[in-house]
Amino acid sequence: MTPQANFMVLAPIAAARRTELEQLLHSMNDAPGRVNAANPLIPFTQFDTLHFARLVILNDGTLNDVRAYGGAPAPSYPLYLAFLGDIDGEVDSFFKELARRAGDGLRKIFSCCEGFTAGADLVSWMKEHPAPAIAAYVNWRSRTVLQIHEEAALREALLNQVRTNRDEFRDLPPRQTQRKLRQFVEAEVSSGHLKLTPPKTTPLIWWIENALHLIGVPLLGLLLLPFLILIAPIYIFCLRRLEKTDPELCWRVDQADSDRLSRFEDHYVTNQFNAMGSLKPGRVRLFTLIGVLNTVDYAARHFVPRGRLGRIRTIHFARWVFLDDKKRMVFFSNYDGTVESYMDDFINKTGFGLNAVFSAGIGYPRTNWLVRDGCGDEQKYKDFLRRHTLPSQVWYKAYPGLTAIDLERNTLLRKGLEVSSMSEQEAREWVALL
Repeated sequence: MTPQANFMVLAPIAAARRTELEQLLHSMNDAPGRVNAANPLIPFTQFDTLHFARLVILNDGTLNDVRAYGGAPAPSYPLYLAFLGDIDGEVDSFFKELARRAGDGLRKIFSCCEGFTAGADLVSWMKEHPAPAIAAYVNWRSRTVLQIHEEAALREALLNQVRTNRDEFRDLPPRQTQRKLRQFVEAEVSSGHLKLTPPKTTPLIWWIENALHLIGVPLLGLLLLPFLILIAPIYIFCLRRLEKTDPELCWRVDQADSDRLSRFEDHYVTNQFNAMGSLKPGRVRLFTLIGVLNTVDYAARHFVPRGRLGRIRTIHFARWVFLDDKKRMVFFSNYDGTVESYMDDFINKTGFGLNAVFSAGIGYPRTNWLVRDGCGDEQKYKDFLRRHTLPSQVWYKAYPGLTAIDLERNTLLRKGLEVSSMSEQEAREWVALL
């Protein structure tokens, strides 16, 4: 199989070049929220291992929230440009391909950032400006962009075959339908009309790293267990005291700001989402967040079933990234549906996890024992999240029109064709996927 990876290049924007950068990013779109996938700066369609990409100006409008803790002055952070993506294979190889196919465009974009010079080695510069995720989620590990396109074409071919021969298929039992369509696909593949590329061999280094991570994290937990038990009463006391006194900053956003965000949303079946904010001060909150996110990352990597984050089936990729020496955090995701349905999914299906992670953010609705309450106050949570939402100046998806559920269905269709014999019930379930 081909593992997925992600990258994020983060660089401060030169103040005098911000307007120029905004104009460059705007030129990559046909309209706000609608990328020109073949734009001359970064021709996304030329990268056949790229699932999603975005360029975001991380303009945090909530810096003054820290004043809720003792009236401290708002900190001064750089205004960053973030360039991030989700890919098949290795980041190093992808960076080299980026430099080869989009070098001139990337140089124009990065020239608006501090420290970038005309003679800079592009690949080296991107590697020198990383922002690694502390936790990441992949909807279906090993499913490549190539596989997605081939399986979408497969389903379309199956549907066309059934429609064209409607009378022939109308009264066929499910097992015979599956057998007949299997023969059809074999003929189409043999003739070259369809391609179903077999998966590549999984790199040995990936297996080794994955096994070490699977074993190493629990071992580290066991080593730390006596210490964690010892400090647990103190930790619980401190956490509960903080939870009872944390300020809530959940007022509704200005309508003009909400309208500005809406211009970038709901153009396709899939949306981009960026949320950014400052973290609550103190080691208790920080260590709690680090522990929770490492747990999320470990579970997503080893135990979460393919196609599901808890009970949520609409997220393609997601990640959490610390900024500014863990003083701030940004969350990125690609999800199906509207922003309203996205928030409802989190509240109703993984509210406890939502509280455990985002309660570390300044102003989040107060939690109770870390996982209770919080987003249970739906309106407060939605107002909080909207305040922290940022638009993506440029956002690209390699397979527009296909939801995560569509991708799972197409994969199951293909798997069903690889089975030589099915029970009647299995065949009935497979035919229903059409």
